[in-house]
Amino acid sequence: MQMSRMGSPSVGMEDDIGSGHALSDFLLQLENYNPSIPDSVVAYYLNMAGFESQDPRLVRLIALASQKLLSDIANDALQHCKMRTSSQVTQTSKNQKGPKEKKYVMTMDDLVPALQEYGITAKKPHYFV
Repeated sequence: MQMSRMGSPSVGMEDDIGSGHALSDFLLQLENYNPSIPDSVVAYYLNMAGFESQDPRLVRLIALASQKLLSDIANDALQHCKMRTSSQVTQTSKNQKGPKEKKYVMTMDDLVPALQEYGITAKKPHYFV
């Protein structure tokens, strides 16, 4: 008896096996990866929040997700900084000859809108006004 490919129960199992294999490969890669945020720091803040896990892979996964979030925020802040500085054309930049590498300085004016995109509210302390 031959069932159609769409109605075959083995089709769903092949997808599960393929995704299970990809997950196991990811977990193996995760064990060898050293995130920017150390596992001990992530574990400390997870414990402070009331989360305990004996699986170091889970802590490493949360460290990777945290690193991704921080990287996205920093990249968005850089884009805000580039837009802000490109709109501020100064006389000194008009007089310079030849291409020169531009250095960007991230300020709270760049960071606040980037954080707002992720639902984080940040305000300048009153003594920096």
